[in-house]
Amino acid sequence: MPDSRILPQPAPSDSEPGARRRKLTDRPWWPWLRRGATTVFFGLVGYLLVSQARTIEWDKVLSSLQDYPLTASWGAVALAAASYLLYSCFDLLGRHYTGHTLRAPTVMLLTFVSYAFNLNLGSVVGGVAFRLRLYSRLGLALGTITRIMSFSMLANWMGYLLLAGLVFSLKPPALPNSWKIDASQLRLTGLALLAVALAYLGACAFSRQRTLRLRGHDIELPSLKLASLQLAMGAGNWLLMSGIVFILLQQRIDFFSVASVLLLAAIAGVITHIPGNLGVLEAVFVALLSQRMPRHDLLAGLVAYRVVYYLLPLLVAAVIYLVMEARAKKPGRPGAALKP
Repeated sequence: MPDSRILPQPAPSDSEPGARRRKLTDRPWWPWLRRGATTVFFGLVGYLLVSQARTIEWDKVLSSLQDYPLTASWGAVALAAASYLLYSCFDLLGRHYTGHTLRAPTVMLLTFVSYAFNLNLGSVVGGVAFRLRLYSRLGLALGTITRIMSFSMLANWMGYLLLAGLVFSLKPPALPNSWKIDASQLRLTGLALLAVALAYLGACAFSRQRTLRLRGHDIELPSLKLASLQLAMGAGNWLLMSGIVFILLQQRIDFFSVASVLLLAAIAGVITHIPGNLGVLEAVFVALLSQRMPRHDLLAGLVAYRVVYYLLPLLVAAVIYLVMEARAKKPGRPGAALKP
């Protein structure tokens, strides 16, 4: 019987996905389509920056910022840099969790770009699409990328549960009478959030079944040490974000209140699915804190927060990503876009 290994293999059928994919990418118009898609994408980014900037009353903002001590202004910028640096380390936890061997600076740069776009354009674009594109270009399998993204998001939201649980249970903010939840109910909610965070740590520490099945995916529980780092880093990042708002509000409202309102605004943003929490953040702060600070100064501080924490990092991330794309298109440089 002839050895099938030396027989000529039939050409792929046009009905096969692989054949369609090869034919599509071989079309002469394909490179133009890719360039056009990239141009449209960055056009949307530019539109986002311009549209947000046009809504800012710059004269009032500058007038308010003139009263800030120089050290406080630099303090907000320093805390923003510290927050992005800390978040850039989230995927290093995923690197340890999955065991991939990409260099730490590469992982941190990729995470920074993803986080900046995530904040401004939403998690589907920043948290998912950018990581998929950049990690896959560096040779990671889809399953590994999915585990990294899941571990990073878990760090963010488990840290949120821990901090929000502590804040809401110890000192919930005063809520307007029109809201359907009062302070006592918010305190109970905080205790529930805290219980979830502690239950996660308990499962990582004591569960004998280390692999869980969730919607067809296997989830391996991390060690207690790694899970504790997740919660500490996630909660630390939320505290840094609260510190930026606290400084840009000229410290006229106590830090505890600023943190609690920011945490409430984050949940409101998740519910509304508005990219960048645009408008939602301001509405929650005005509703809860306008009795303690003039609305004009409150909004000016929040606009400054958007500039410092959203728009400026987005500009930096867009430039970095353009450089990545340019370097990746050079022949003979697969994956070079992210290498330091």
